[in-house]
Amino acid sequence: MAMRTDAPTRREQILKEAARLFAERGFHGVGVDEIGAAVGISGPGLYRHFPGKDAMLAELLVGISGRLLTGAKRRLAEADGTAGPDAVLDSLIEGHIDFALDDRSLITLHDRELDRLRDSDRKLVRQLQRQYVELWVDVVRQVHPELAEPAARSAVHSVFGLLNSTPHLGRRGVLPGRGATAELLHRMARGAFASAGAPAAG
Repeated sequence: MAMRTDAPTRREQILKEAARLFAERGFHGVGVDEIGAAVGISGPGLYRHFPGKDAMLAELLVGISGRLLTGAKRRLAEADGTAGPDAVLDSLIEGHIDFALDDRSLITLHDRELDRLRDSDRKLVRQLQRQYVELWVDVVRQVHPELAEPAARSAVHSVFGLLNSTPHLGRRGVLPGRGATAELLHRMARGAFASAGAPAAG
């Protein structure tokens, strides 16, 4: 994903700290005063930006699903038929790895707190995620045409599970470095897709 050079807005600062705190201590284990203190404003001051914690959680989870989908569509548009399917798949993997390494707290938050969203927000998250998956399925089947659609979809979900394991890889500083970790995850993702498309040994 493209790197931003402008300073984050106050809303973005609040959301970043809320995601970190929710991931560390759980949604109900964090109060608005703690979120406010993390960004240098009073707890009640948060209500100028969000009506409450529920709204923060919804914006975090709906927002990241939307950003992943938008990023994948942008990568496909940039390919514009000039890049081969292998290059497009590599680009999709790189984009998801950026998310998996830079937004680990959102992965934890999604796994633990998705069911806390109101029905409409949870359905929107699922809708965005399904669209994201289907973009990948189309590209994976171009690279591995031997894969039937259900198998390709299962492979995509499995690779997401692999890439989204980053919260469990250890503390920052324990890993071999962002670049090396990204390269490792990329090789493993491509290896998983290649294995899914390989004929069964008989």
